[in-house]
Amino acid sequence: MKKYGLGFTVGFIFILFTGFLFAAPGELRENIFDPGKLKPTDSTVKVKMGSDAPDFTLPSLSGDKISLSQYRGKQNVVLSFVPAAWTPVCSGQWAGYNIAKSLFDKHDAILLGISVDPIPTLHAWTRQMGNLWFPVLSDFWPHGEVANKYGILRTDGVSERAMFIIDKKGIISYIDVHDINDRPSLGDIAQELETLNQ
Repeated sequence: MKKYGLGFTVGFIFILFTGFLFAAPGELRENIFDPGKLKPTDSTVKVKMGSDAPDFTLPSLSGDKISLSQYRGKQNVVLSFVPAAWTPVCSGQWAGYNIAKSLFDKHDAILLGISVDPIPTLHAWTRQMGNLWFPVLSDFWPHGEVANKYGILRTDGVSERAMFIIDKKGIISYIDVHDINDRPSLGDIAQELETLNQ
């Protein structure tokens, strides 16, 4: 894709993405809990770019167990860790990825959403957002085990807001442990996925 084409697409998606909560159904907005400003990061990453991504198996909202290793040799994987259901940034972030599905499809990537919330909480929350196209996984028990493997479990028991891109060989190619108070850049994800496919 030409540079201006990618930039335009990402820019358009960003506008829709950032406006999601304002257009969200009233019921969702009414149920959002605002924790206020939090310490931007509160952990020490245990993995690095160029290393093998730690494998895991977690329960999903569909009732299936999803393992990272099941995508090896088949698809690139984007892991999206969010701190907590029913919070403003998380609610906008994941719902916004519905708008960007074609971006992931184009780069042969699957998005896996991961939270330390239990399945019933994730079920209620994601239903309020509408149907999410990607698997939503619960890292609830043992509590935060996967977040801890990656070094992004905060001292208060939630995960960082973090993005990891893992190539088809199972190698970590991108890490963004983001300020918990802000959404990660979709443009950065798009650029990294573009690089993987060159």
